[in-house]
Amino acid sequence: MIRYYAKVKGQLTELDQPGASCWINISPPFNHEELGDVAQEFDIPLDFLTDSLDIDERSRYEREEDVRLIVVNTPILNDIDTENEPIYVTVPIGIILTPDYTITITSHENPVLQLFLDNKIKNFDPGTEALFVLQILEQNVYRFLTCLKKLNLKRNLIEKELYDSSKNKELKQLLSIEKSLVYFVNTLSSNELLKMKMKRSDFLKIRSDEDQTDLFEDIIIDNSQALEMANVYTNILNGTMEAYASIISNNLNVVIQRLTLITIILMVPTLVASLYGMNLKVLPFQNDPNAFGYILIFSIVISLILAWWFRRKRLF
Repeated sequence: MIRYYAKVKGQLTELDQPGASCWINISPPFNHEELGDVAQEFDIPLDFLTDSLDIDERSRYEREEDVRLIVVNTPILNDIDTENEPIYVTVPIGIILTPDYTITITSHENPVLQLFLDNKIKNFDPGTEALFVLQILEQNVYRFLTCLKKLNLKRNLIEKELYDSSKNKELKQLLSIEKSLVYFVNTLSSNELLKMKMKRSDFLKIRSDEDQTDLFEDIIIDNSQALEMANVYTNILNGTMEAYASIISNNLNVVIQRLTLITIILMVPTLVASLYGMNLKVLPFQNDPNAFGYILIFSIVISLILAWWFRRKRLF
């Protein structure tokens, strides 16, 4: 789906045809024939469009004559909602800058671009391409920070449930969070490297604009903060899972120890009963009418002595 937007009287307005300095947004559903037509109509390389649709495409920038491409990855909710899949995955946004237009393309509906489509970003104007790109990068970082806070809150809730539950459901949920954090750490590292290179090469041509340069520096700082948060949450999660595994192993050892002690205590009556089950005349109380009671009392006393001794050694 190809749509054209421009700011008219402070409001984002959809156009029937592309105009000067407008924003062209390409989002699903679309086919590759449409992409070929777009590439031909606006005189941009076709691979700039197709590369932006590759879910495994790394964050990077590229220039070909007067056309510039920025690929930056952003988090979205995973379409596959199962316990074994990550909660969030990252997909690329392609930002193509031409002398007349700013083009964005994604393979999934993207919440970052949706903020601009809903006109929720202040001082947003597609006509100022450098500021528009910076605002996309800024909202992308905010999206990461929001998702990280949600993942951490979910981890805290699951951690509380782990103390009262020994089921695998909570562990699978923690595994999903861990997979999401792996995506975030890798993507934020790649995005940070991209922004540093863009700043060093003045890819957006904003070196002479102090306000935009300061905004770009703030975006880089926020991206570094998000990366640190992702690393911290990953380490905490790894520690939580290791601690829980140790607790489960320790509880299992305690249960096995108690069962072993109970087996030893019950072994005494079993041993006495086995001896008296033999057809031998040398055993005491053979002909005593109260033999069963004596033997029963003797077995119970020995078992109680063993239980007391184990208790004294704090084995129970």
